[in-house]
Amino acid sequence: MSSVLRPPGSGQDPLIAADYRPISSHLAITPPVSVVIPAMNEAENLPYVFKTLPDWIHEVVLVDGNSTDDTVDVARSLWPDVKVVEQHGKGKGDALITGFEACSGDIIVMVDADGSADGGEIVSYVSALVSGADFAKGSRFANGGGTDDMTFIRKLGNWALCTVVNRKFGARYTDLCYGYNAFWRHCLDKIDLDCTGFEVETLMNIRVVKAGLKVQEIPSHEYLRIHGTSNLRAVRDGFRVLKVILGERSNRRELRRQEHHSPMLDTVRGEVS
Repeated sequence: MSSVLRPPGSGQDPLIAADYRPISSHLAITPPVSVVIPAMNEAENLPYVFKTLPDWIHEVVLVDGNSTDDTVDVARSLWPDVKVVEQHGKGKGDALITGFEACSGDIIVMVDADGSADGGEIVSYVSALVSGADFAKGSRFANGGGTDDMTFIRKLGNWALCTVVNRKFGARYTDLCYGYNAFWRHCLDKIDLDCTGFEVETLMNIRVVKAGLKVQEIPSHEYLRIHGTSNLRAVRDGFRVLKVILGERSNRRELRRQEHHSPMLDTVRGEVS
């Protein structure tokens, strides 16, 4: 293994071999990894979430959405060095944006707090990133992935929305509305997140493609929520996702229109003619 490793597009100085942290007998990394977990009243589920997190993680950032149970105390008992950040707004998108801002790692991993994600898969996401990807996108429908938590209607809706994004933005996704993803921190400067709800995952997937970032899908298995009920509403949130897709398509057309009518371009065309 080479003794020097640079995060893609980071522009940072190379890191020396002494800074490597072993992940397995075949893989070691230098970049610190931050895991962001948005949580609201997930005290019963956190033991299952934290149990699967690798011990080589640099930091865990728990974004507490004004929980009324023991979410924060449980998190601190399970991971004494956990960084707890209070969410002042509402919605999953707002929670994630708050968590991202609090991260100090070069790699950021987003994980749900309901116990549906296996933290052991993080190694696959990190491997993809250190191998050259900018954005490692979890997929329940890539070869090797799966889900125990989607009805036929939700699968159909996800497929339809995914097809629209692939055709409109030139993506090649097999899954669209999934919250298990990882990326280099520098990607945040290029995707400019500005939504507060569950649709934040779709927005990220669209904007990484529009930004020309290298995306690699990671097969992932989604398990059933262990305790409690989800705030997800298939029809309501499906329409919110569709609204984001149409909005991003409109923004794309508007940028093209502005470029077409740019005074600078008109000047250049005049000089050429």
